[in-house]
Amino acid sequence: MLPAVVKLCCGISYPHIRNIAGLQRTAMAVIGQEITHLQQWGQIQNHVRQQTGLNHNEAKPEDIKPVPAKEDQLYVRHGQEAMRKALSILEEKEGWKFEVAESNGDAICSKVMPGGRKVFRLEAVLDASVDELYNLLFVRVEEMHQWNPSIQQVKVLKRIGPQTVVTHEVSTGTAGNVIGQRDFLSVRHSCKQKSSVYLGGAAVQLESFPPQAGFVRAEDGPTCIVIQALDEDSTKSRFTWLLNMDVKGWLPKSAVNQALPRAQLDFTRHLRRRLSLS
Repeated sequence: MLPAVVKLCCGISYPHIRNIAGLQRTAMAVIGQEITHLQQWGQIQNHVRQQTGLNHNEAKPEDIKPVPAKEDQLYVRHGQEAMRKALSILEEKEGWKFEVAESNGDAICSKVMPGGRKVFRLEAVLDASVDELYNLLFVRVEEMHQWNPSIQQVKVLKRIGPQTVVTHEVSTGTAGNVIGQRDFLSVRHSCKQKSSVYLGGAAVQLESFPPQAGFVRAEDGPTCIVIQALDEDSTKSRFTWLLNMDVKGWLPKSAVNQALPRAQLDFTRHLRRRLSLS
């Protein structure tokens, strides 16, 4: 592989990799604002009043969000914390090593975390707006199996406001899938600011949804996806994906570390194919 490609993939020359630290600082500020917002559950939200033109005295019952259960607040905080941790990993400049690059510019680097697990960072530029990608990857997450053949099903088990969901995901057991079929129980959290979207997630436990017979329950997270408009061109987006997964089972670590970056490239290829149909 050309030395220049190695430099690109490890954050020395790619402009969109050099911007990661700035993205994380912005995202940290957003998460801080969300935590403050979470402490004000049950109050009339300022953005609702602004959008509707109502002041405090004119608020209608339908504009007042109910106070969520304590358990729901814990899911939101869990999602926020997962995003914060994942962004902190992305922000680290040391320890990243080149893994693979595609001819279209997609590139993956890896980093060994304390405990020995490898995490993988994919960088790509996609022909889609930030809102389009947010819609596909978060709002319409239950439709993911329609365009990603590695996913058998994604089911939203619980929605906590517009930014947080608890999902159950089942991967396919297709031939050539080294990792094999897995299921995941995760909290997914999103936040938006200007021309950027941040999607974070991590494994979660639900007493009402224990591990399913016939599946190995893997655990993901903390993980995140950062989507940012490419300069002034709103039809293209920078796509940064931190994959952090414990697949469980008895697979050799070397096999897992080869399969996960390949899964990222496959996902991005399927995503591009879906976007081309829009």
